[in-house]
Amino acid sequence: MGLKTRIKKLAAAAGVTLMITALCACSGQGTEDAASAAADYLTKADITVNEEIENTEDGGHAVEVSGEEKEYSNVGVSKTGESDGDEADFYGENSAVFVTEKGTLTIKDSLIETNGTHANAVFSYGEGTTVNIADSVIETQGNCSGGLMTTGGGTMNAENLTINTSGNSSAAIRSDRGGGTVTVTKGYYKTTGTGSPVVYSTADITVNDSYMESAASQGIVVEGKNSVTLNNDTLVADNNTKNSDKSDYYQAVMIYQSMSGDADSGTSSFTANGGSISNKNGDIFFVNNTACEIDLTDVEISNEDEDGLFLRAEAAGWGNEGSNGGRINLNAGRQTIEGDISVDDVSVLNMYLKDSSSYMGAINRDGQKGDVYVEIEDGSTWTLTADSYVSGLTVSDKDAIDLNGHKLYIDGKEYEAGSTSKGEAFEISSGSSDSTGGAPEGASGDGQAPPDGGSGGPGNGEKPSGEPPEKPDGSSDSGNKPAGDPPAKPGSGSGSNSNSNSNSNSKS
Repeated sequence: MGLKTRIKKLAAAAGVTLMITALCACSGQGTEDAASAAADYLTKADITVNEEIENTEDGGHAVEVSGEEKEYSNVGVSKTGESDGDEADFYGENSAVFVTEKGTLTIKDSLIETNGTHANAVFSYGEGTTVNIADSVIETQGNCSGGLMTTGGGTMNAENLTINTSGNSSAAIRSDRGGGTVTVTKGYYKTTGTGSPVVYSTADITVNDSYMESAASQGIVVEGKNSVTLNNDTLVADNNTKNSDKSDYYQAVMIYQSMSGDADSGTSSFTANGGSISNKNGDIFFVNNTACEIDLTDVEISNEDEDGLFLRAEAAGWGNEGSNGGRINLNAGRQTIEGDISVDDVSVLNMYLKDSSSYMGAINRDGQKGDVYVEIEDGSTWTLTADSYVSGLTVSDKDAIDLNGHKLYIDGKEYEAGSTSKGEAFEISSGSSDSTGGAPEGASGDGQAPPDGGSGGPGNGEKPSGEPPEKPDGSSDSGNKPAGDPPAKPGSGSGSNSNSNSNSNSKS
């Protein structure tokens, strides 16, 4: 079977339009790898269903596991019905598959479909709760309906899944208040709705050997003191639809703090080892209103947007003006980086080029703005593409910097080609501002902002027994939103707005 035929088979079976051009927009080997990867994963036609389980009740579940162990295989799970707000996004109301109270669910070789607002497919809630899901296909069609959802300290283990989400604010892999641990290995994960990144993290999320694609949103969003780790993954991001006026920019990876109360403030983390990141529009990385560690090792990174930056650190519409920039340690090992870097006057960047890494680009080409420190280990290089301005530089290899006909200024003084330099890194504070602001596409809240409230809990109209996840200040959450109107976050649905079918993600 030819490549195009296999891709069309996947599209037809999954019920989602997969444009050949979208899968083949990368260049060279990356094109073939991405297309081949997308063509080889499970489709609906690959699943043998021996038992149908259906739920049409508003707020109800098709499968519910509470405080026990259960296993399902070769089941077809379907869920319709509506919900809104925090009961769905924090506590699992209206999800097709719901596991809580330290229960354990193992499900494999199954098909799970939802078509309703706030109808997440598979939900793990609470510490000690575990979902193990493998060799299955998930499809969600409604707004605020993610594929895999983890909150309150739950655990989600997934292997060899195909997940397609088409609604707004419907991340394929997402978490919300209280976070948890999510491990995804192999599979195909695609989102097509506005405000729907492939991964939205208020947890510790690791994805291994998988294909991920976003058709309208960022590929990855990390909020607050949480992490995303990619190991040998293919990420294709096309953030092309604005959800609010909080930021003027598009990007493949966004790292921020919304101050909604859904993620602790602290140092965020994004790690990529091997694999590839392909961006179709805007910048590769955008960091605001948080401190973060970005670790890149041997990742093939490409940006099809000639005007897009490699990294933008600057204030946006979240946090307190004057203290809501991005504060970044960027560690590059065996890494090739191309593209400009912009650090505004309330942001800080320490960039470390290690293990024969190379950077080709300009830093703050229009003049000194925020604090920038660059450290170039022997064997690594920086080739300028325009005049650049940094605050400090450490370099001992006289051949490490190629000015390439441009000028480099260190704290206002021109760097002399072939000279060495000794500088000092800046402290990366983990604090962030405490004002309430809207959230970006893919955030754990809604993205298109459902109505306030939402009544009833899982199954019987009550929340799961036991304590709900704690807010960052340690106080117990009653199921209501923090005081005031929190951000309408893409990727889930804790935002507040009058229209659950609106499109008001507060990010780009």
